[in-house]
Amino acid sequence: MKPQNLVYLEHPSPLGTLTLVCSPRGICGIYFHDQRNFKGSAAWQKVAQHEQLELAATQLDEYFSGHRTEFDLMLDLEVSGTPFQQEVWKELLNIRFGKTSSYGRHAELIARPKAVRAVGGAIGRNPISIVVPCHRVLGSSGALTGYDGGLDRKKFLLQLEGVLSM
Repeated sequence: MKPQNLVYLEHPSPLGTLTLVCSPRGICGIYFHDQRNFKGSAAWQKVAQHEQLELAATQLDEYFSGHRTEFDLMLDLEVSGTPFQQEVWKELLNIRFGKTSSYGRHAELIARPKAVRAVGGAIGRNPISIVVPCHRVLGSSGALTGYDGGLDRKKFLLQLEGVLSM
């Protein structure tokens, strides 16, 4: 993620501390502290207050408490990633709460049915955890596979959404 003009704050969640990141155009990152593709916040400016970050924190709290099924945030998916990755991430936004998809289906939806591995790689680099719902993508057999924040978190999120039983 390019560091120019990015601000962040840390926010507690049931899954551990989240680092919420914002560019001048919108939310561009939501990271778990130990997420594999999270490179740290050293290049960003930490803030105590920021309208977009506070809105994201509020909506995440509502989601975790079971009172929100859709996020209404300004997102900036263009701060990081290749055009292909950005296309994959934008398509993730169409997977609704309580629904899942597969990597193969996702590749078909972006009109690249043979690019399943590349789609999986792009999904694994999604910078906006939870809000851009990469946790809703499962293996072709329905198995929980790959989640940059860890499979325990993916399972928790899918249970919260009623996809998996407790």
